[in-house]
Amino acid sequence: MAKLEVMEVPVMKQAIEAYRIVSVAPEFREMERMRSKARHDEAQALYHTRRETEKAERKKWQGVIADKNAEIADKNTVIAEKDAEIARLRAQLKK
Repeated sequence: MAKLEVMEVPVMKQAIEAYRIVSVAPEFREMERMRSKARHDEAQALYHTRRETEKAERKKWQGVIADKNAEIADKNTVIAEKDAEIARLRAQLKK
């Protein structure tokens, strides 16, 4: 604004003065406050949506991991049972 004022172009001076008059009007200030609040509210909503999405994704993957861990535990049990059977059969062969 200061650079425009220094230019001393009559039209620019009029525009700057008109802007100053409008910007001090209570209606203008209220509109700017409402715009600012709307931007803030939108940012907050996006932030919370992102957080909820991340939580849901994390929960989903924790479930997948738990399922895979259960599968691995079951397979380890089967392997242990087979190892025990092999040991039993070896013992029988040695008799």
